[in-house]
Amino acid sequence: MNTLRTGVVGVGHMGINHARVYSELKDSQLTAVYDADPGVAQSVAKKYKTRAAATLEEFASLVDAATICTPTTTHYEIGKYLLEQGKHLLIEKPIADTPEAARGLSDLAAQKSCVLQVGHIERFNPVLAALEQKLQNPRFLEVTRLSPFPNRSTDVGVVLDLMIHDIEIILHLVNSPVVSMDPVGIAVLSKGEDIANVRFHFANGCVANVTASRISRDKVRKIRVFQENAYLSLDYQKQDGVIFRLIEGKKGKEIVRENVEVQRGEPLMIELESFVRCAREGAKPKVSGGQAADALDIALEITRRIQEADPRKNAAAAAALATS
Repeated sequence: MNTLRTGVVGVGHMGINHARVYSELKDSQLTAVYDADPGVAQSVAKKYKTRAAATLEEFASLVDAATICTPTTTHYEIGKYLLEQGKHLLIEKPIADTPEAARGLSDLAAQKSCVLQVGHIERFNPVLAALEQKLQNPRFLEVTRLSPFPNRSTDVGVVLDLMIHDIEIILHLVNSPVVSMDPVGIAVLSKGEDIANVRFHFANGCVANVTASRISRDKVRKIRVFQENAYLSLDYQKQDGVIFRLIEGKKGKEIVRENVEVQRGEPLMIELESFVRCAREGAKPKVSGGQAADALDIALEITRRIQEADPRKNAAAAAALATS
């Protein structure tokens, strides 16, 4: 398979960018888009010189691999149908709305020998590759992901909308089971929580403090990692970072500051390049269905605990977060 026939289901706020990138990749030919709104599909198809499928069945006949960028509650139904047709899939995060659906998609992909990748895009941010090169037994992580309130529909709370990126990354970096977590959060402008904080404790002794908000004035995407004799601070958005190291100098121990070299690039382009390569070669994706399901399990448990917690406790914690 030299050129992969690619397509996108759901070409709204996010899906249109997947269509753009597929149309630009050298090993990809954007052959179809499909959307529940035919007018949207026609508009995107015209822009990227491809075909707007009238039905999901027609769409499946036109592609070898596809991105699903529809509401989370539809991921399982659409993903199951396309996997049964033998199509390789990249499903935007979260992979599904229940752990059972997530595991079901992962198992079906394995049965059909299809690549199933999940759109945890920060795993493809060049900042993370730079961090992994410097990482040595992390002991404490501080992660902050803040956004203004979105101008798109929010069918899930901020934990499943934003924090799940960092949950998946932390599981990958720490590589140790979670033994406890203490979440707080509150809904402000939507039905689900709009601001949340979680402190994780891992079996290897590492601790991670994670904050996510979609009611912030500014957009912030940062991770700080503390490890023996070093502290790293990296910015996903600016794609830069610094490392502070403790060294033995002429006058004894001293702290030196160095820039972290980051090979900048568009994360979505890198992500879809990787997906196309995996689909063409039958390789294992960087973020598999199983890995995404693990992150989803934790995100749903956090969401459940926030919903069941004392509202007064959550309100006080969220107020403290909002002013920090």
